[in-house]
This record gives sequence, structure tokens and C-alpha cells, in this order.
Amino acid sequence: MTAGPGTGRSLDAPVVDTAYGRVRGVDDGTVKSWRGVRYARPPVDELRWRAPQPPEPWAAVADATRVGPACPQPTDPRIPIDLGAPQGDDSLTLNVWASSDTEPGDRKPVMVWVHGGAYVLGSASQPLYRGRALARGGEAIIVTVNYRLGAFGFLDLSSFSTDRTRFESNLGLRDVLFALEWVRDNVAAFGGDPARVTLFGESAGGGIVTTLLASPAAAGLFSAAIAQSSPATSVYDASRSRGIAQQFLDTLGIAADEVDRLPAAPMSAVLAATKRLFDEVPVRTPGTLAYAPIVDGDVVPDYPVAVARAGRTLPVPLIIGTNKHEAALFRFMKSPLMPITPPAIKAMFEGIAAEQPGLQLPSEAQLGSAYRGRGKTPGMGVARDIGFRMPSIWFAEGHDTVAPVYAYRFDWATPMLRLIRLGAAHATELPYVWGNLVMGPKDPTFKLGGLKTGTAVSERIRTRWLNFAATGEPTGPAGEPRWRPYRDEDRATLMIDRQDTVVEDPDRALRAAWGNDVLSFR
Repeated sequence: MTAGPGTGRSLDAPVVDTAYGRVRGVDDGTVKSWRGVRYARPPVDELRWRAPQPPEPWAAVADATRVGPACPQPTDPRIPIDLGAPQGDDSLTLNVWASSDTEPGDRKPVMVWVHGGAYVLGSASQPLYRGRALARGGEAIIVTVNYRLGAFGFLDLSSFSTDRTRFESNLGLRDVLFALEWVRDNVAAFGGDPARVTLFGESAGGGIVTTLLASPAAAGLFSAAIAQSSPATSVYDASRSRGIAQQFLDTLGIAADEVDRLPAAPMSAVLAATKRLFDEVPVRTPGTLAYAPIVDGDVVPDYPVAVARAGRTLPVPLIIGTNKHEAALFRFMKSPLMPITPPAIKAMFEGIAAEQPGLQLPSEAQLGSAYRGRGKTPGMGVARDIGFRMPSIWFAEGHDTVAPVYAYRFDWATPMLRLIRLGAAHATELPYVWGNLVMGPKDPTFKLGGLKTGTAVSERIRTRWLNFAATGEPTGPAGEPRWRPYRDEDRATLMIDRQDTVVEDPDRALRAAWGNDVLSFR
């Protein structure tokens, strides 16, 4: 006997066969979920800096009613994140949500989420990313993925490999690829269609999306992509990554001829070194991150924006966009991750000029024209545009030669967010994408109103994202404007606000100032 919807009791726990063993989830009468499903072996000991490996098969039915551990990561009081799970080595797990009426033969579109966090922070189990609201209507299967972070996922130690110890590059990317392979091989058992998989992510997760769009290793693993606030040009070369790796070893006190000790280094020491470089690198070289994907000639054969502009990205439909006030969050947190102050911006431009002497950088007059009326210094706008907006435009300009591209800008902000000068800051679109608008009684977002409008904004975004996953076209609810593909002739862009509008070429002034040269630290 099973309990029906609204009875306050769970239905029979759904058991699904995967390639490695059976997993038991929960069904609340509206949504079924399976959490903490292992897709790769725990990356411990000799596997700590190695590519992911298949998990050991299990005989008994595995409990998938609780989330798995988050990847070990340093804490930062400036960036308070509820990981939704304890940290631990056995972190290569994923979570699946499906409506209660979903059956294995349904072949519903699948949406695979890659979380953000500057390639150092976050988890698939953050309460914000609970997939219930996206899955409950039955339009799609929702999957959220953990991957290795910081020094575990984006420190390139490959040049330090020895006969005894092998290190591999871009482990965080390899984890996501491995999870996508798991989805391809297993999602049909959950009611999903392995031929209709949309990879979506925000911030560092968006960067993973644009990077994998430029990776032949990802071919066939997803049929559509959504990149929210992607730092698409924050991808570095092997010499820079080797320098960071050397600093990491120096911080740990491990000489080059002692790297065989590294897989057994204490977790506390690794996290302390991770945090130190995470803090120091963007201060020493504004505009750069300590940990990010690298051009390794393998998973990442070239810079993603360069691949896009050469028309060589994977030919799948793409939604790509940013938020109106991206940099405001970093100012609010007093974070050095984005160069906002005039000295930091000057140092960033000097670094770009030194590393790319042939690049035509915008002049002060061009910047002044582009950012006229936005204060005496263009710092906030420059930080937003060099970090997120222009890389997204550059990527869109290239990718639209191989597949449809839909560009957006998220402008909506509640009265409270406007009052505290955040506005439509970095990551503020996430509650609306996930339909998780109020995160507990202490969440101040709607304290001054805006919940009714915010609910409508969320419904429109979720409708467009889900329809895109199903058909490759981001159609909105009835009566909403048609979101046209982004093309050179009109550069149609969806402006998401109290009301959605489609505007032609809203970035004309920015493009004139920044030109066609791609700014990146190579």
C-alpha cells in the first residue's frame, strides 16, 4: 500500500538499476529523487590527481536518499555558502530529480547542472540547486553534479609526473565529462533521454560549459548548452599553470624531487595551500584566478573563445548571457577576484599588454565613451565586461556560425537588492532559474517586496530553459516575446526584467570600445 500525494507520507522508495548497481531514492508524491549516486571511484591516495575511474560495482541496493559529500574546499567568510553536505573525499556523486509520474521508458529531456564557485567553492547539493521545482512539472529530468575543485580539480601538476606518481590535467573537467558519460549510459533508467541532454551552469560552471563546447572529448555527450555568466576567457596556458603548481608545491614545502609525497599530503595542508593561492594570485595579477581550466592539448586543445571564433565549437544550440551588475557582488564581498579599483584595473591592463603586445586595448577615451554617465571611474563596468559580458559576446559571435545562439541579459532585482546596491549582481538569477526563491526565514531578498513579480520572472525563465532543453528553442509562456537567435545583423538579446523584452544590439557601445580582439591571459 502506498501513500498518495498530500498524505504527508512518502510513496514506495523508487529503486533504479544503474550500470554499477541498484539505487533506492525517495518519492514524495510529486517528485522522485536519488541523491549521492556515485558516478566515479573516490579520488583518494594514488587517484587524488588522476582522471576519474569507474566505481566499484555494488551488490546490495545502495541508499540514495541523502546527498553525498561536497568536494573538500577552503572556507571563505566573505563567500558564505551552504554546501548542503559535509565535505569529504568520496565526492564524485550526483543527484537526480524526476516527477513522480515519470517512468523508465518516458525519454524525457535531461538537464545536467554544473555549479559555480570560482573553480574552488560550492557543491551540487547546495539548497539553492534542489531540483524539485524544475522537475515537478514532468518536463525534464534534472541532474546536479559534484566535481573536484581548487587544487584537486584545477591545479595542473602534470609536468611534475614521475615514474611512480602520475598527475593529470583539468581533473574538474574530466569529472564533468565522466558524469556526462554516466548520464548517457544510465539516465534512461530514470526516465531520461540520453540523446537530449542540456548541459547548464553558472559562473565557473558556465566556464566549464563554454570550455567543453570547445572540447572534442565532449562530442555527443550533450545536445544543447546554457552558459550563465561564463568567464569564458579565464582559461590559461601551460606555462602559467606550471607556475601556479610550483607555487603550490613551495607553499606545501615539497621539492620537485619529492612530489611522490603529494598524494599522501594531509588534507588540511592541501586546503591551506589552496586558500593561500586563491587569495594571493588575483591580488598579484588582477583579472586572473589561481585555479581554472588550462589549454592542455588534450581535454582543452585551444582557448575556448578562439575555438568558437574559428567556428570549431560543438554544433549544439546555446543560451548564453550575463547579469546587468555582475561586479556588484564582488564589491559587496570585498573580494579581489574581480579588479574593480582603478589601481587593480590599471595593473590588469598592463599585464594584458605585456603578455599580448599585439592586442589593441581600448583607450581611456573609448572606455570613457562606453561608460559615460556611470561615475568618475568605469571600474565596475570594466570589471563586469572584461570578466563576463565581453567574453560571452565574443563566444556568441563565433558559436552562432555552427549552431543557434540565444543571448540574454538578466536585469531584474528586488527592491532590497537595489537598496543595498547589488541590483542584478552576479548569481542573482539563480533562484529564478531553479524556482527556489526564498531560502529560509533569514533570506532578506524579498523583505521589501517583489515576490509576486519575482515569481513571474522565475516562471518565465524556467519555461524558456525547459523548452530549450526539450526542443532547442527557448520559447516562453503564451504572450511572451519571441526570443530570436543572436545574429550579426541584429544581435537580438532577451532582456529579463519585470517584463521580458527583446532588444537589438544592446552592447553596441561596449563592442565599439572593446573591439574584436579577445582579451585573455595566455
